[in-house]
This record gives sequence, C-alpha cells and structure tokens, in this order.
Amino acid sequence: MPDLLHRPRRLRRTENLRALVRETRLAPEDFVLPLFACAGKNIRREVSSMPGVHNLSVDQIADEAARAYDTGVKGIMLFGLPEAKDEFGSGAYHENGIVQQAVRSIRSAAPDLVIMTDTCLCEYTSHGHCGVVRDDEVLNDPSLELLARIAVSQAEAGADVVAPSAMMDGQVLAIRDALDEAGFEHIPILAYAVKSASAFYGPFREAADSAPAFGDRRAYQMDGANAREAMREAELDYAEGADVLMVKPAVVNLDVLRMLRDQFDVPLAAYHVSGEYAMIKAAAQLGWIDEQRVMMETLVSIKRAGADIILTYYAREAARALA
Repeated sequence: MPDLLHRPRRLRRTENLRALVRETRLAPEDFVLPLFACAGKNIRREVSSMPGVHNLSVDQIADEAARAYDTGVKGIMLFGLPEAKDEFGSGAYHENGIVQQAVRSIRSAAPDLVIMTDTCLCEYTSHGHCGVVRDDEVLNDPSLELLARIAVSQAEAGADVVAPSAMMDGQVLAIRDALDEAGFEHIPILAYAVKSASAFYGPFREAADSAPAFGDRRAYQMDGANAREAMREAELDYAEGADVLMVKPAVVNLDVLRMLRDQFDVPLAAYHVSGEYAMIKAAAQLGWIDEQRVMMETLVSIKRAGADIILTYYAREAARALA
C-alpha cells in the first residue's frame, strides 16, 4: 500500500462533495439566447440544420422570449429576416424594420428581459455582405455610417445593448459617437471583437438567410489562425469604447478567450455558434453521445476559459438543467 499524503479522489466520493469543491459554476443568468425574427404572423419555422431553433414572426418571438425569461434566461440576441433586401440593407435601420418591431413586441411581453440586437447588414443586403459593396469589394468607411444608423435605430426601438458584428475597422467608435449624439450614451456596446471567418457559421446562414451572393467574408472577418491579431482587434474595440468584448466561435477559440481574460477587466462574452450546436444535436440524434452532458461540458469549458456571458442556442435547456 503506497503511503500517500495527497489523494485527490478524497474530494470526489459523492455528488455533494464534488459540488462543494467545484471551481467553475454555471448559472442561468450566464446565458443569452439568440432568436431569429421574420415577417408574417403565427410563423414558427424550424431551421433544418439546427433542431429546436426556429424563424419566428413578431407575435411568436415575443412569446418565445417571455418563455425563455421564465426559465431563468435573462438576455436574448435578436437577428432579423426582412421581407425585402436591397444593396444598402435599408431594412436594418428602418424604424419599422423586423428587429425594431421584435424589440418593441418583446419589451411588452417581457419588460425585464435584456434585449441585445445584432448590428450588421448581412441579413438585409441583396449581396449578403456586411457592408457597402462596390465592384465586388466591401468598403470599410462607407459602411460605418450605415452601421451607426442601425445602432441608433435599434436603441430608439428599445434595445438594451447593441452588438456590432460586421468586423469593419472603426465600427465601435462610429457607433459610440452616433449613440451619444442621439442621446443614447447609456446604451452599452457588445463588440464582436474577435470574430473569425469560420465554417461553423453554416447553419446560422440558413437560419438568417445571410449567405453572401459572391465570394466570402475572409477579407474582413479574422483569420482564425491569428491569436496575436485577435488581441489587437480586442484592444482596438476596447479603446473605441466597447463595454463588452466577444469571441466567436467559442469552442474553437478557448485559448483566445483565455488570453483576453488575462488582459482585460471588462466583461467577456463568447458565442457558442450554430455549427458547434448542430454537431452536438446531430451526434445526439444518432445516439452517439449524451446530449445534456455534452451540452453542459461544453458550456462549462467556455465559462472556465473566461467568459462571463455565453450566447448559446442551448440557453433554455441549460437553464432548466441548472434549476
């Protein structure tokens, strides 16, 4: 028999003992649920590549948000599918745009819910890119004015947080200036600071009908191989006034998330994206994994790496599991 002073197994004998010494803890208020608003009435259309995720008309999305709040989820992130698209994505900043309608409806149904709005153009442009396009090139500076208009329009509709995701240089500063000038200095900005050009976004593009009509987004979204560049992106957004910094995708960027946690004292968010969600769903449907355990292990890993806020399509299921 070895003479061991330290036996880590002593603290693993029972569930209550393990819980007592657990280092990383999830809570329902950690989660933000992405929701997709679409035009029409009484529409609840499941996304084929994302079981359990739906395109929801404004009347349905208000009920969905209220139910999520009742499970303990405190925040949502809104995306919009407009009735019509044009070259400049005007539906994104129209006062009666689909997201603006959804914000007002959700606010009525769930007054205390934190409503975040994705501030981008790709879902609204006929070309599917995140900015102004000329000669098949996405132009940075002309896009900033439109992104700022979107943010102000979303704040006017009642959004609590705006979240620029276009990856245009200077977008946080342009939005901060526009919000302040419009009297919305109290509205925080959640910046998609580290957003890499990822194949894991595929199911989202089905859900949001936002695939680009030509080319791809690698000319403005980050190269996922570059961790030092990720830190520079985060530093720039922080310097421009971002209140929260986000890493996307989450699971394949846990090392980057930890780097940001070590560098910044502001709240950090991480987006457990559509492809990461869909892989768990697909394996579970084939009976290869225990879906709830894999879901919770994944979310714990994101929290352990340093995230304060986790955007996940599993928000409701995780909140119920923690209840």
